[in-house]
Amino acid sequence: MNPTTPTRILGAATAAYGLAVALRPEILLRPTGLGSGLESEPRAAARLIALRDLASGLAMLLTSDPRARRTAIVVRVASDAADTLVFAHALRGRPEQVKTLAVTGGWGVLCAAGALHEWRRGRRHRLAAHGAVRT
Repeated sequence: MNPTTPTRILGAATAAYGLAVALRPEILLRPTGLGSGLESEPRAAARLIALRDLASGLAMLLTSDPRARRTAIVVRVASDAADTLVFAHALRGRPEQVKTLAVTGGWGVLCAAGALHEWRRGRRHRLAAHGAVRT
């Protein structure tokens, strides 16, 4: 497996989710308990999140430069951390809070793990190419 494969898969999944929510905000709003998806203000907020996810996911998926991809991953993980903090406050005391925080926090952890995998495997390949790794 190519060292970038997990990052690219997570980028594709993030972009697909972002596109889906941009088209149908209720995909985000109903599970979080923030609305039915019919109210205009929550729909606008959901679309903002969705378009950010679409952009960061596409960057993770499509960029070929390792430094640019790392930057995209940092943006993705920071976005998930911000989502977790905002939803923790917005959903305080509501039954949807636990599952929402599990998703936002879990997705951030997955993206960070993908980045770590890419870094370790990429580092190992670079070292092997220079004869610094014994097999």
